[in-house]
Amino acid sequence: MEAKKIGFASIFLLGINGIIGSGIFLLPGKVYKDIGVASLIVILIASIMVFLIALCYAELSSKFSENGAAWRYVYEAFGKFFGFEVGISVWFLAITSLSAETAALMTTLQGVFPQLKDPMTYNVVAVGFLCVLFLANMVGTNFVKILNNISSVAKIAIIVFFIGVGIFFIKVDFLTPLLPSTVTNSATLFSDFAKALGVIFYAFVGFSFLPVAAAKMDNPKKNVPLALITVLLTSTALYILITAVSIGLLGPQIANESLPAAVALQNIMGTVGYHIIIYGMIISIGGLTISFSFNAPFIASSLAEKGLFPKLLAKKNKKGIPYISSLITFGVAIILVLSGDFMFLISLSVFISFIQYVPSILALIKLRKKPSTQNGFKVPGGYIIPILALLSSAYLLTSFTMDIVLFGIGLLVIGAILYWIGNRNKLKQ
Repeated sequence: MEAKKIGFASIFLLGINGIIGSGIFLLPGKVYKDIGVASLIVILIASIMVFLIALCYAELSSKFSENGAAWRYVYEAFGKFFGFEVGISVWFLAITSLSAETAALMTTLQGVFPQLKDPMTYNVVAVGFLCVLFLANMVGTNFVKILNNISSVAKIAIIVFFIGVGIFFIKVDFLTPLLPSTVTNSATLFSDFAKALGVIFYAFVGFSFLPVAAAKMDNPKKNVPLALITVLLTSTALYILITAVSIGLLGPQIANESLPAAVALQNIMGTVGYHIIIYGMIISIGGLTISFSFNAPFIASSLAEKGLFPKLLAKKNKKGIPYISSLITFGVAIILVLSGDFMFLISLSVFISFIQYVPSILALIKLRKKPSTQNGFKVPGGYIIPILALLSSAYLLTSFTMDIVLFGIGLLVIGAILYWIGNRNKLKQ
């Protein structure tokens, strides 16, 4: 019997879970430290940039109903090698994001269980959590969908509660001045703005994973584009509101807080308010790890089904879950959690995301000329939006440190070597 398809409501909630996670709770203080109250403008501009890219993804996803997302678009436009490079990057991005969210979850749990500050305890619980998540994925799509839906609804409820309570205690004086005193000229503004944009962009990167498991979704050519747009609009509104309320309650103090929303509600409601947000964060971040863990193995299996990865990675259990890909995904995630730093992992995630964004946008431009891909949703304005998306990507790339850039380039080099080895072995057979 064919597994039941995921409907629009679940696709929307999967998208919400794929975006709203640790970023909106852990990063506002860091962004405020770079750019002050203008962090609200940074969030808005980041959302516009993401929206431009998402519109390109919406058009592309309306033309394909198979699993794969970015790598498939690039494969169809530019061929096997470039599809492979993007595919391995997308897979690694999902694994890196899964690792970053797991690290964020462990950090948040320290607010409830101080024992997790012990490195050994931290590592054991983190690995145990990933193992449980792996087993949950093996049960099948329906079980993961239920967990995802519960997490998404609870997450939105907690955020709305924080905004609804906190908005009545905002100190308007905390919302000025717009820029911090450290911004003294246009060059400083350009640099600090790009740096803040690069940090907050992590809060949006999950949108690109929504089309990955398109084959598991009901009417994906219609529902995925619609979900991409509605999810981004919803997430942006919540991000701006929760950041504005946090700044309005804490003022400059927010720059020194790693858990600003929790501390802000603590100032109003005491310990009860603090724990409401902490538990809300646990639900939110846990939900995002569910989303990443669900999508990541399908990236590898879809590459294997197309012949770009070894066929072994396409093997599925009776529930339709690619168990070999899942084993490797969670194995690498465990290694990263045990050795990676949260801020490095999120910066790496953002940089790698652009390894798929730029080729995908270029793929859209090329695929528009192919007769076989003329159906489906089409972004209005001709090539204006794809070009603006490319320019936005180029600007954001200026915010990354050299070690992040070199790591990303190294990943592409490793991908090229693996591709060459794979082709060579095929020729020998």
